[in-house]
Amino acid sequence: MKLLLTDSGVKNASIEDALVSLLGKPIAESSALCIPTAGYGGLGADPGGPWRFISGRSPSPMTELGWKSVGVLELTALPSIDEALWISWVREADVLLANGGDALYLCRWMRESGLAELLPSLPDMVYVGLSAGSMVMTPRIGEKFMDLKSAAGGDSALGVVDFSIFPHLDHPAFPENTMAEAERWAAGIEGPAYAIDEQTAIKVTDGAVEVVSEGRWKLFHCRGRVA
Repeated sequence: MKLLLTDSGVKNASIEDALVSLLGKPIAESSALCIPTAGYGGLGADPGGPWRFISGRSPSPMTELGWKSVGVLELTALPSIDEALWISWVREADVLLANGGDALYLCRWMRESGLAELLPSLPDMVYVGLSAGSMVMTPRIGEKFMDLKSAAGGDSALGVVDFSIFPHLDHPAFPENTMAEAERWAAGIEGPAYAIDEQTAIKVTDGAVEVVSEGRWKLFHCRGRVA
């Protein structure tokens, strides 16, 4: 599986070029499945958020990029669907687009649905995360990004990659997400950790990590030591 872990979707030409390079073909020739599930989690969940994500009306470009086709893969529904059927949908897709929201809620349903177990068997699949959709692939999200109702389960996510992500750096909607706050967060994270803004994404291919950015980002090593 190839990963493009974004802060706010495909916000610029550099991130779009990275996506196309992972796909190995134009977006217009690629089939996508979008995963809105994370948008239903969290204390401040907005029922309009998943609809905006699916319909391409959110400020974070994902489904509206001109795909050959776009389908919806709602993880909470998968346990009630014939497994062979939904697995065939996933295997036929070129890319999975994962919404933002609550990373730990998404993590729970990726596991309970069986999707997390399936992903390692899809070497050609491209996974594009948006905020929580990116954070779910990391080992830990940090206490800062845990909702109260998720706290009992700790901050562990799927651990597909070996680094953590502090999203929405310097974003006007998140004035508390400063570089100083990112450094404090990173001090509690074991292992490498990236702070990224909305113009930044992290591309992972065969374990190789590349930051794609037209904005601001920083890599923190263990215990908050800055690269």
